[in-house]
Amino acid sequence: MNIYLSKNTFRSSLFHMERNVRIIAVYLIFASLNLRGVVQTFLYNNRYGGDQVIRLIPKVEQHVEALKDISEQVKVDLWQPSSIASIKLGSVVDIHVPSNSSQLFFQSLLQTGMTFKILVSDLQELMEEQSGSCARCCRSNSLYNYEVYHTLEEIQNWMLQMNRTYSHLLYLFSIGKSYEGRPLFVFQLGKRSHPIKKAVWIDCGIHAREWIGPAFCQWFVKEAVQKYRSDPVIRKLLNQLYFYVMPVFNVDGYHYSWTTDRFWRKTRSNSTNFSCRGVDANRNWKVKWCSEGASLHPCADTYCGPMPESEPEVKAVANFLRKNKKQVKAYISFHSYSQMILYPYSYSEAIIPNFNCVESAAYKAVSAIYSVYSIKYKHGPASSTLYVTSGSSIDWAYKHGISYSFAFELRDTGYYGFLLPESLIKPTCTETTLAIKNITNNLLKECPLK
Repeated sequence: MNIYLSKNTFRSSLFHMERNVRIIAVYLIFASLNLRGVVQTFLYNNRYGGDQVIRLIPKVEQHVEALKDISEQVKVDLWQPSSIASIKLGSVVDIHVPSNSSQLFFQSLLQTGMTFKILVSDLQELMEEQSGSCARCCRSNSLYNYEVYHTLEEIQNWMLQMNRTYSHLLYLFSIGKSYEGRPLFVFQLGKRSHPIKKAVWIDCGIHAREWIGPAFCQWFVKEAVQKYRSDPVIRKLLNQLYFYVMPVFNVDGYHYSWTTDRFWRKTRSNSTNFSCRGVDANRNWKVKWCSEGASLHPCADTYCGPMPESEPEVKAVANFLRKNKKQVKAYISFHSYSQMILYPYSYSEAIIPNFNCVESAAYKAVSAIYSVYSIKYKHGPASSTLYVTSGSSIDWAYKHGISYSFAFELRDTGYYGFLLPESLIKPTCTETTLAIKNITNNLLKECPLK
């Protein structure tokens, strides 16, 4: 079949083809520009591009001293332990090495002969990868998603909503304001059957970068109110006890970890002439304040502050616990990471008077965690199981008459560190909820909350 096109028809076809090509070309140019825009839009303005996280274990004392010297001379971010002074022979050391410090740091490290393992080869890349997870897409869902991390504003709005929805089990109140003026919200969780009931205090997020903590506090409250009727253990606990739950202790620092620095640890106070801001809220309590494991330098991550309870967040919680000393019989604080359940003392290796009861409760809680997904936790006194610290909340609580005082170090053991993926929120919170049910039920049965 022959196809014949007149000159006019041919010219018309050619014109339309050229126009379509031009349209496609313009579309591709804009698409390319948009793609470049997406590629160049990084979390935290790409401040962690090329940063690495490494793990090493000092085998001899010379390595310990060399590592301390390097960490003081080169700007790095210690993930485990939290301070240079806590680096010990044979203990795991996880270090976040910024890209602008990497050449000098690794040159110095190689000279010592120490071997190391790279846990994260590019911190920014890992963060970008996690931010694109499917779980994040669920944020637009009308139902609150407990399997993603939430901003402070989202958490506080959730608290207000939960208070309205479950008013028979929840009572929301503020115990004060943060340094930057944010409310310090606390839930009273439990059946209001008696005017005064024995209580358990739970706080999360004392260190800003430990996002799994606030995620757990939200999960625990959700589980308690939604399963009050169906779960006999939860019903018993809420009938017999109050739980005072503070989902975000360090509200200013947590907000800052979302907006500016993902790995910010401290509060955001500014009480010195140094440009460095913030105090370690878990070194600011009035118990062996600013001794071993804490620093007097305002730029240190473990800065103990200008005085005990200098931080309004710490003072507010301490005042509440002092005021309710006769009611609050157990204190539990949630941190990450390292998979441990710790109890006093943090500042000394001395054995606490009620060791047997507390040790038994911790052991059973660890067993409960293992029973869910076979995740292994260590347990024991904080000083010998983790490292020596001073001015900690669990020691303060214990010294002020709260005989059952625990700190949980949640998942993981360093593969992700502070960047625990959202896919692990549910399993972490599920096993930890069982541990809390177990530990509080155990205390009711075997360690009477006198």
